[in-house]
Amino acid sequence: MVDVKRINELAKKAKEQGLTEEEKLEQQKLRRAYLDAIRANIVSQLGDPDEYKKNKGGVKS
Repeated sequence: MVDVKRINELAKKAKEQGLTEEEKLEQQKLRRAYLDAIRANIVSQLGDPDEYKKNKGGVKS
């Protein structure tokens, strides 16, 4: 599970006072994990978009 609360804390801190290099790296890792989780969820629900493109929108045989 991605720590969305921590992502938001870092975003707020970045706007208010800036982040250390360590915090910037943490923020990047958390954001990447969050996006990967969203993509995995979409793929699990709708299927692989690359496979859809290969079939030009058609149904798999």
